[in-house]
Amino acid sequence: MIDLGRLIAERIRDVPDYPKPGVMFKDITPLLADHVAFAGVVDAIVSYHGRGTIDKIVGIEARGFILAAPVAYHFGAGFVPVRKKGKLPAPAHERTYDLEYGTETIEMHTDALRPGERVLIVDDVLATGGTARAAVELVRRGGGEVVGLSVLMELSFLHGRDKLGNLDVHSLVTV
Repeated sequence: MIDLGRLIAERIRDVPDYPKPGVMFKDITPLLADHVAFAGVVDAIVSYHGRGTIDKIVGIEARGFILAAPVAYHFGAGFVPVRKKGKLPAPAHERTYDLEYGTETIEMHTDALRPGERVLIVDDVLATGGTARAAVELVRRGGGEVVGLSVLMELSFLHGRDKLGNLDVHSLVTV
């Protein structure tokens, strides 16, 4: 039996002062390179929510894409990218939010969702909650019903969960 939490924690590398001084970046590339750890993460997200319960998976640029795409495949759901402003080719809804080290704007195509579709948002890290909250707002604006947020890691000391109200937040590792 594999202790997935331990496996994940051992395969996330801390990179100090990236992308700016004072930020401790959580590098997930060692985890992605480990088939057992990567598959375990995808399986744990799918298992938590249950197959057949999700219509679309929203993945947040960029590392969220890596996790969200195989989750969508296993759910038999569509994948919807949420990207940084200016990277989507068709008309898009946008939302600006604060990061722990600045501001950012993300977008989602206006035709990405049908009204009432059940949507799971997937990302790598929940930090201050700004990105996740902006993604929730984009999904709702697009007509989707957000059923939850699944993240690989939650940085609890930044209190991001507090910005998400009563949303079902599923985190595989909390630090």
